[in-house]
Amino acid sequence: MLDIQFIRDNPELVAEKSKQKGYEVDIKLLLKIDEERRFLNSQVEDIRAQQNEHAKQNKSGKPDENDIEKGRELKEKFGEAYAKLQHKNKDFIDLLKKVPNMPAEDVPVGASEAENKVAKEWGGKPEFDFEPKTHWQLAEGRGLIDKQRAAKVAGSRFAYLKGDLVKLQFALIQFVMETLTKEETIKKIIQDANLENVSSKPFTPVLPPLMIKTEVYDAMDRLEPREDRYKIENEELWLQGSAEHTLGSMYMDEILPADQLPIRYLGYATSFRREAGTYGKDTEGIIRMHQFDKLEMESFTLPEAGMNEHLFMVATQEYLMQQLELPYRVLQKCTADIGKPNARGIDIEAWLPGHNGYKETHTADYMTDYQARRLRTRAQNPGAPPALIHTNDATAFAMGRTLVAIIENYQNKDGTVRVPQVLQGYMQNKTVI
Repeated sequence: MLDIQFIRDNPELVAEKSKQKGYEVDIKLLLKIDEERRFLNSQVEDIRAQQNEHAKQNKSGKPDENDIEKGRELKEKFGEAYAKLQHKNKDFIDLLKKVPNMPAEDVPVGASEAENKVAKEWGGKPEFDFEPKTHWQLAEGRGLIDKQRAAKVAGSRFAYLKGDLVKLQFALIQFVMETLTKEETIKKIIQDANLENVSSKPFTPVLPPLMIKTEVYDAMDRLEPREDRYKIENEELWLQGSAEHTLGSMYMDEILPADQLPIRYLGYATSFRREAGTYGKDTEGIIRMHQFDKLEMESFTLPEAGMNEHLFMVATQEYLMQQLELPYRVLQKCTADIGKPNARGIDIEAWLPGHNGYKETHTADYMTDYQARRLRTRAQNPGAPPALIHTNDATAFAMGRTLVAIIENYQNKDGTVRVPQVLQGYMQNKTVI
């Protein structure tokens, strides 16, 4: 959530920026309800003070009928005022939750993803002396992907991965785990990106829970759109849609020592999404699935380190792509595409020769203190009051889409696929699958 004081001080700005992100929020109504709840709160506190004073006056002696009657009246008045306050507080929180995070100053204003800005392109697109195929044409023909039998067992948008493709996925996992848990590699990423005041602390690998409580999912502001989520029947539990959902919420209701920050996690999880709004889109292959595996980065920092941490996350994503020698471009997402809790968002798209176009493989999200306010996650320096932390999350590798990019960029005329050099050591030095 946004700080209500910021909204009180900047109502027109908040309304304008919310609209730029595609959210029509009635800021005037929010502030009206805020004023009413503050008035009710003062009433409740005043009645409580009267109750305390009345109890104090009658502490030493036996109360008479007038005292008893006055006590009863104060209790009724308190109950009525408190009930009104609770109702008003609910209206206030419901409206406040609808206000999105404010976009950073450099986020381009745009009405759709079509207005995202290409910030950078890297790598030469491969040239072939044959017509390049899609990953689906290559992998299905060689029995590496079986969607037909998966559909029989689980329905559409599921797949069996088999053979060397499975080995390639686990090679990717080992490569990233080894890379991001070494401080010397983190230092190199920071140096190569010319970043300053960024910690060289490595990532800690985590296998997070694959389910998340409704309350916590809502506090992360990742529960919506609910039609894209899978709920466990008769339970207030959901299958998480990405590892950061259960990583970013792990310090809910905690105060962290400031000298422990940044805390960086590298989470591996099988994730689940209905993809309800994508009917008929990317139906071939394994680009858009209901079940997918991801390595996700999550970090917790002090407020002053939040933006540089975001830039470090993007630099890490680029480093990983460059190690695989996959051509890509970096997109700065516009206001309408960065997402409700985000202050800034970056996408990386890999070049897919078989599709003759780019496809998103990575995203990096900077939330400032928007999530931390609802999660009540804070940090504290000695002698200073606790402050809300800032959160960042970013894709290390979405396994399916990265496999797609490798297959299409490293394909041979005979339908085999070369193994990227950096992964060969994790596949018993195998060079071709």
